[in-house]
Amino acid sequence: MSQKFTYDTRFPSVEDLRKRAKKRIPKFAFDYLIGGANEELNLARNENDFDQILLKPQYLRASGDIDLSVELFGRRYSAPFGVSPIGLQGLMWPNAPEILAKAAARNDIPYILSTVSTSSIERIAEVSEGKAWFQLYHPTENTLRDDILRRLKEVECPVLVVLVDVPAFGLRYKEIKSGLSMPPKMNITNILQAFACPTWGIETLRNGIPSFATLKPYMDKGLDLAQLGQFMNRTFTGKVDVEKIRAIRDLWKGPLVLKGIATDEDMQAAIALGVDGVIVSNHGGRQLDASESSINSLIHLAANPEYRSKLKIMLDGGIRSGVDLARAHAVGSEFNFMGRPFMYGVGALGNAGGDHTINMFKAHLFQVMKQLSISRIDEFPQRLQKVLA
Repeated sequence: MSQKFTYDTRFPSVEDLRKRAKKRIPKFAFDYLIGGANEELNLARNENDFDQILLKPQYLRASGDIDLSVELFGRRYSAPFGVSPIGLQGLMWPNAPEILAKAAARNDIPYILSTVSTSSIERIAEVSEGKAWFQLYHPTENTLRDDILRRLKEVECPVLVVLVDVPAFGLRYKEIKSGLSMPPKMNITNILQAFACPTWGIETLRNGIPSFATLKPYMDKGLDLAQLGQFMNRTFTGKVDVEKIRAIRDLWKGPLVLKGIATDEDMQAAIALGVDGVIVSNHGGRQLDASESSINSLIHLAANPEYRSKLKIMLDGGIRSGVDLARAHAVGSEFNFMGRPFMYGVGALGNAGGDHTINMFKAHLFQVMKQLSISRIDEFPQRLQKVLA
């Protein structure tokens, strides 16, 4: 197994990566990465509720060679997981979007670029050899939306993901205290924290101050931080509704995925709109602290055979190991996305962090499949023992 999936054995778990990343990323940026909404109760539920899912091995059953690959939207990926979209990635670790997009392309898994990440559509398409997906924060103005879609078509983006769960920005206390609510600001405390992380500082100087690269063509030159905040609030005010998704469905002929679906009502609307897939998610516990965990939402939605027959049901949120990936598939997820674990990886190991984290998760999942005596991802539901109340 170690030969099949090579990674740095000093960091065999997500928790090991998190601890090292915390030492190398300035506190204000690390707090942005790990923070959740309000009292962070939903953030904790996202992880803890996986513990309620129990799997059963069948040790005497014969099994064949293990195949981690999964087909999704006409493409076969080497593993059933990908890299979630995260805003301000280059602030948390310099050049993180390119590091992760390149690693995902090398290892044949999907990487999703966020509208508010720190690399552009065109750059990520180049470094990912056209394999990267894109997540759209729906702009207030349709003209901006249409131009972003034009750019995605020009680079032949394979999958468009539309984010639906940000009708308002979440109330995150860590970001308010550190000044990373919009507009961001570097106060004296943040500057001192940056000095305490010299590798981060050197890499930031080498790669340049991060900015919203995809949105640069739509900004006036020379915006100060206050004006940037006004631009972002003006550009992304308003919620996504059925009519906005219908318009995108008419414009975008490739696979269309909605991210942030968590209820029957929204799932039924997604099916009626003719989307190709949903990512069940609560935005990493960063929006509504009183909602249920992503995995519990998925358990409910994936149990409906009508939903499963109409579109792909995927999961984002709370996955921290190959065992969690196994649990997700056992209760009905067809594919999974992870954000924080990959950012811990690049924070801990820099340029090597993407490949390390991918291979670490593959090794975890491979071991679980051996333990359960299964050879394919679609066999996991056969090993679901129970979901504890």
